[in-house]
Amino acid sequence: MIRRGRVYLEPRVEPAPPESVELERDGCTIIRGLFTPAEVAELADEISGVFDRDPPDLRGRRPVEDMAPFRYAMLNRSAAAQRAVARPRLLSVIEPLLGEDCHVIANTAWRNPAGVPGSHGGQHWHIDAGPHIPLAEGVSWPANIPHPVFAIGVHLFLQDCRLDDGPTGVLKGSHLSGRAPPLDRPLDNDLTYGDERVTPLVAKAGDAALFVSDVWHRRMPTGDGDAGRFFLQVHYGRRDIAQRLATTDQVNHLSPDAVARARTERERRVIGLRPAFFYDG
Repeated sequence: MIRRGRVYLEPRVEPAPPESVELERDGCTIIRGLFTPAEVAELADEISGVFDRDPPDLRGRRPVEDMAPFRYAMLNRSAAAQRAVARPRLLSVIEPLLGEDCHVIANTAWRNPAGVPGSHGGQHWHIDAGPHIPLAEGVSWPANIPHPVFAIGVHLFLQDCRLDDGPTGVLKGSHLSGRAPPLDRPLDNDLTYGDERVTPLVAKAGDAALFVSDVWHRRMPTGDGDAGRFFLQVHYGRRDIAQRLATTDQVNHLSPDAVARARTERERRVIGLRPAFFYDG
């Protein structure tokens, strides 16, 4: 656990909520009953209005039909979404791992239709970023040193997410591996990490599921009773990690002349122009 001192980050000595401890140890946790039914209804209504009003955001090279279930930068589009990402109880779980000055780096609404598994890359085993501390095969993170957390993903559920609905599945402890999931087993429901089998993050409307960005996870297969998924996704990062609410071609620190002078892909990336990936896609 960490805290922001007068200037720099330092070890935290204050007690932290049990969900923070679980998140640091296992790479995932669930906060039950974070929002009341009335708050869920308000948030769902505003986000549904954004889906009805605004066309899908086109990011990267993915076809428009793949982008239909998503709307990005939701805190810019919904006052209820902006309030939700600053929920004190939620921040009290995240801040002991990221620092009290952490911020939202991405904020995407998901509305997966019932009976449509989807073609998004989240169907495969993946990590959201990193691994932030890569480790070679056979190297283990020391058990006596807490593994640092750099970014945390959160799903704020606007409807129940049951096993039939294809919840996010997580392999507990895999954030300690320093590696990505095996590329040759992208849809393997029997993938394990150590002795851990997949843990589905089953939740009720108003709950919040949290997972460390480095943990191995995927959307699990849907069942015959699939009712779809509807949630507000929020990614929080340490202060040192840049926001990704908008892609770098939309928001950057560059003059038009500097952009024009960057002719190769490496020249574009070195000045901060990158294709949509991880949190921005």
